[in-house]
Amino acid sequence: MSHSTVLITGANRGLGLGLARIYLEDGWNVIAVNRSSSPELEALRNGSLEIHCCDLTDDTQLTLLADTLDSRAIDVLINNAGRMAKSGADESAHSVQGFGHFDRALWHDIFDINLFTPMSLSELLVENLARSERGRIVTISSMLGSMALNTHGGIYAYRASKAAVNAIVKSMAIDLAGRGIIAIAQHPGWVQTDMGGKGADIDVETSVAGMKSVIDGLGPGDSGKFFSYDGSEMAW
Repeated sequence: MSHSTVLITGANRGLGLGLARIYLEDGWNVIAVNRSSSPELEALRNGSLEIHCCDLTDDTQLTLLADTLDSRAIDVLINNAGRMAKSGADESAHSVQGFGHFDRALWHDIFDINLFTPMSLSELLVENLARSERGRIVTISSMLGSMALNTHGGIYAYRASKAAVNAIVKSMAIDLAGRGIIAIAQHPGWVQTDMGGKGADIDVETSVAGMKSVIDGLGPGDSGKFFSYDGSEMAW
């Protein structure tokens, strides 16, 4: 009996590492794709985990990765790798991304990993996903990408990148429906990671357990929606 397969980007730390761990514990084959590995990810190595290191913003390297996976079915693609956009040693995303601090190069870097990489990988792996009877594209978004929930302003680049993620997910859900592929955006909660900070609401284990439960339960009618880790539907 073949095991289900999930591909997770940015699985070397934080949410991605937590997702890799919980899928492995559930008996899935996990393909971890990262810029580099980590001791924590290496410690999970077994017959069900394979690690690919490449520049996630280099389409030539992503194409080579897709070529190595050419004949394999992928049940779930989780576009997790992302960047909040802190600059150097500055710990305040608000000061870096506030009004009056536009930095074209920084914005490009944020959109490159948060938006362009999920778009590229989804296209490159669509045939792998179509080989599965339950192909799913899950792209990590954020409540900060919600227009309706924006009551504080600021964090321009990150907010804009995640609003754009929501837009591409909605279109993918429509364009890939005929191939049986479900596409959703998912808010992982405010999580205690390097990106979320120690003061965040929930730990990684709570977030990834909820996210996996949502992903496991997806049906065709859920495609194109924006879900929180707890299963609630988020406002656009």
